[in-house]
Amino acid sequence: MKCMLCENFSLAHICSTCQTTHLTPSIYKRSLSNGVEVISFYKYEEIKQLLFTKHTDLGFYVYNILASLSFQKFAQEFEAKFSIASIPIDDNVKSGYSHTAILNKRLQSKNITPLYNKLRANNSMTYSGKSKEFRLMNPREFQMKGFEQESVILVDDIVTTGATLSEASNLLKREKKNVLFCLTLTDVSVK
Repeated sequence: MKCMLCENFSLAHICSTCQTTHLTPSIYKRSLSNGVEVISFYKYEEIKQLLFTKHTDLGFYVYNILASLSFQKFAQEFEAKFSIASIPIDDNVKSGYSHTAILNKRLQSKNITPLYNKLRANNSMTYSGKSKEFRLMNPREFQMKGFEQESVILVDDIVTTGATLSEASNLLKREKKNVLFCLTLTDVSVK
């Protein structure tokens, strides 16, 4: 097959040279309106075309590559003295897989235990291309299923306005969970 980026022959959808040259993660931070920190790994413009594969069969492979380069590396270097759960935002299966579950799976480490099906939205309306006002007027209406860990990392692929992550972290706080921070592939506000 051909590499999606350079179009040279490759055994992976993105060759190792392009992964090193174009997809080496960095750390970008911002705080949500409720004070929770969001850590992202890429500028949106750097991976925008790859994110567009999200709801296709190809997206499964792309998200696995991005997750191994960023989330997995982060988890290997992250240290904590207590048990932490990572929870994907609305890990419903669409197009044969859940992109947030793929990201979450790569956080498995001695300090982090990925959990699934713990935070689901009752409102499945798409936010893509919508304004902040639209997002605030149409909350996700999350429901949480119980789990034992008190400390949590929230996982999503993109943060734009922060409305989804804020709503999810507020719910977890009301349920007496300590949201340490959120992890996303990209933050649209990072230039």
